[in-house]
Amino acid sequence: MTEVWWSIPAAVAGGLLLLWLILLGVLWAAKPDEACIREALRMLPDVVRLIRRLAGDSTLPRGVRIRLVLLLGYLLLPIDLVPDFIPVLGYADDAVIVALALRSVVRRAGPAALEEHWPGTPAGLATVRRLVGIPPA
Repeated sequence: MTEVWWSIPAAVAGGLLLLWLILLGVLWAAKPDEACIREALRMLPDVVRLIRRLAGDSTLPRGVRIRLVLLLGYLLLPIDLVPDFIPVLGYADDAVIVALALRSVVRRAGPAALEEHWPGTPAGLATVRRLVGIPPA
């Protein structure tokens, strides 16, 4: 009986580690090129304003708005999903997660919502369009 008590926490920890490793693999496979990530990190204030504006748009579907509010919450957390000491993904995890979330939003709400709420320059919008996989306008 004494051998059983630690097997459950060990199995849970192993399962969580496996899920985290799978998430790292998905983030690595889905990441845009590094130049696009660097540009996105420079435009982070505009991207955060875009996310806030999209989340506040009552014409968008509720699921999209909930996704965006959760994304804003994640961006505000001081804890990263991927620690910064992990090469490439450590610093780019926020940009990759934002790109994946915005891709999901654009698929559901359309590129017009992105263009309508973009607060930055046209060059910045072109970068965001490339980041989320929309062809140039």
